[in-house]
Amino acid sequence: MVIYLAFISLGLPDSLLGAAWPTMYIDLHAPIHFAGIISMIIAGGTVISSLFSARFIDRFGVASITTFSVLMTALALLGFSYAQHFAFLCLLAIPLGLGAGCVDAALNNYVALHYKAKHMNWLHCFWGIGAAIGPMIMARHLALDRSWSSGYNTVGWIQISLVIILLISTPLWIKKTREQQAADSPETKSSFKTLLNIQGLKQALIVFFCYCSIEATFGLWGASYLVFERNFETDAAARLVSTYYIGITFGRFISGFIAEKLSNQHLVYLGQGVIVLGLIVLLLPFNVTLLPAFFLIGLGCAPIFPSLLHETPRNFGKKHAQAIMGMQMASAYIGITLIPLLFGKLASSLGYSSLLWFIGLILAIKIYMTYDLNRKVFSRTSK
Repeated sequence: MVIYLAFISLGLPDSLLGAAWPTMYIDLHAPIHFAGIISMIIAGGTVISSLFSARFIDRFGVASITTFSVLMTALALLGFSYAQHFAFLCLLAIPLGLGAGCVDAALNNYVALHYKAKHMNWLHCFWGIGAAIGPMIMARHLALDRSWSSGYNTVGWIQISLVIILLISTPLWIKKTREQQAADSPETKSSFKTLLNIQGLKQALIVFFCYCSIEATFGLWGASYLVFERNFETDAAARLVSTYYIGITFGRFISGFIAEKLSNQHLVYLGQGVIVLGLIVLLLPFNVTLLPAFFLIGLGCAPIFPSLLHETPRNFGKKHAQAIMGMQMASAYIGITLIPLLFGKLASSLGYSSLLWFIGLILAIKIYMTYDLNRKVFSRTSK
C-alpha cells in the first residue's frame, strides 16, 4: 500500500498543468503553446533522473530515493503555487521532473523484482488515481473562483503528507532491499549499440515513444481542445479531462484481474482498439458524447504501458531486461518531452481540432510497430 500511495504522488502533478493551463496562460501573460515548454522541461528532467536512478538507488536505497524524490516534487508544486512569472515555472519544472523520474524508475523495478504481474497493472492504476484527482482538485478551486495557484498549493501539501508516510514506512523496505542484494547475481553489461542490435528492440523503443506521446499529448491539450473548439468553461473542461484519467485508472484496475486470462500482447491490442473507438466517438458533433469519448480513450490507454513493461523479460530475456527497461523508459519520456510541445506549436497554427488526427496518426504508427515487434520477437524466439 505504501508503494501504491507513492504512485498516487507520481500521478497527482502529471495532469495538473493541462487542467489549469487555459487559466494559467492568461494570468502569466504567456502564449498558450508555452505549456509545451513546461511539459518538455518536466519530461526532460524525468529522462535524466531515470537514466541515473540506478546509481543513486544502489548507493542510497529505494526507500531513501523514493522519499527524497517525492519531497522534491512537493516543494516544486508549492513553488508553482507562488510563481508569478513563466520563467519561475520553468525553473521549478526541473526538480519536478527529476523527482518524478526517480520514483518511476525505482518503483517499477522494485515491483518487477518482488511482486506478481497483476501488481504492475495495479501500481499504474494508482498512478491513474493521482492523475484523476489532480484535475478534480484544480476544477474545484476554479469553480469557486479561486486562482489556479491555490490548486497547486493543495496538491503540494498532499505530497508533503505522502513524504511523511514514506518516512514512517522506511523500515518496511529494509528487509526487501537486503533480500534483493543477497539474491542479485552479477549481470553481463552490454553497450547500447549491442543492445540495439537485438531483434525487435528498435520497434519496442518506438512503441514506448508513441504510447507515451499519445497519453501525454491528450492529457495536456485535451482541456484546451474543449475550451477552444467545443466552447467549454475552463472548470468544466478540467472535470472532463479527469474522466480521461478515471478511464486509465479503472482500466488498469480491471486489467490486474484479467492479466492472467489474456496475454500482455492481447491486452495491448485490445487497448489500441478501444483508443480508436474513443477517437471516433470524439469526432461526433455532440457534447453528450464527449464524456464517454474521454473515458474510452483513457480506458484504451490503461493496459498498454504496464503490459509492455511486464513483457520486457519475455521479449528480450532476463539478462538484458533491466538495461532494456531503462532504454524503454527513456524512449517513453522523450516522447513525453517532445510531442506535446510539437503539438502545441502545431495547434497555434492549425487550431486545436487537429488534436484528433494528430493522436490518430501516432496511434497508427504504434499499432504497426506493435505488430512488427511481436512478429520479430516470435521469429527470434522460435528459432
